[in-house]
Amino acid sequence: MPAIAPIAVNLLLNPALDRAGDYGAEHAAILSRPALAEASAEIRGWPGYAQTPLHALPGLAQALGVASVHCKDEGGRFGLGSFKALGGAYAVGRLLCRLLGAQLGRPVTTRELLAGTHRALTQAVTVSCATDGNHGRSVAWGAQLFGCRCVICIHATVSEGRRQAIEHCGAQVVRTAGNYDDAVRQADADARALGRHVISDTSYEGYMDVPRDVMQGYQLMVEEALQQVGAAPTHVFVQAGAGGLAAAVCGYFREHLGAARPRLVVVESRRDDCLMQSARAGRVTAVHGALDTLMAGLACGEVSLLAWRILQRGADAFADRR
Repeated sequence: MPAIAPIAVNLLLNPALDRAGDYGAEHAAILSRPALAEASAEIRGWPGYAQTPLHALPGLAQALGVASVHCKDEGGRFGLGSFKALGGAYAVGRLLCRLLGAQLGRPVTTRELLAGTHRALTQAVTVSCATDGNHGRSVAWGAQLFGCRCVICIHATVSEGRRQAIEHCGAQVVRTAGNYDDAVRQADADARALGRHVISDTSYEGYMDVPRDVMQGYQLMVEEALQQVGAAPTHVFVQAGAGGLAAAVCGYFREHLGAARPRLVVVESRRDDCLMQSARAGRVTAVHGALDTLMAGLACGEVSLLAWRILQRGADAFADRR
């Protein structure tokens, strides 16, 4: 394999890192073993579930001078092409069970939803979110799976192909002005005015329960990967937009392996590095502007508060390309 040309990156070692600290009740209230066990049992029971592959890349490992490199390939996840299928759809099912349980005065399971037992009730519910593409497709697919309505907001630069993929899952798609964070605010405002239920992968003050479910669903991917590789890696590199996936990965390793966990590097787009800027400032810090990047799914300028609570002292480093 030919030598790999070096790429200049910014690397910030986390000044607030606490590798020896306990995972603690505060973090377990966000992501935990029991909640993962519940999510894992639920998602593994959905129609079409299959473990996605973990590819070994020996040529890349040799070129980099390391023992091994593995990549988790989410391209086949429920036919949606993204790990996002684990989060948005899971949160839709959880929300519907809570809503219907309150109406019927008893617990409701997703098996009942899948069987169409409460279709008259679920069709009266509309879920919504803002998306760059993959999260909205997951929410739309989850709404279709469990029998409720769905409206998805996309921002100005989301491609027509992504819009069509979301519509293919049965959702109504609304294009808004501005960037992703503007679309988040628009989806929230419309939901409040029209009685919709937001299924967001970004948490903010007053909105925590659903993003927690989204992140919990993501952890199934980490569980699968560790089962496949057979031993904990020394380093994990994970992409970040608002931080939900990165926090799910970080929380899993921190809770399960403690100080013996892998070194976690959070990778962002240079113009959308809200997590790196937050780590540098020691507080949640937003990045403003056009947020232009080829990595469209990472074009997020505002940090998810739940994700930050886990990453603030759990991530080893933050990287973006110069």
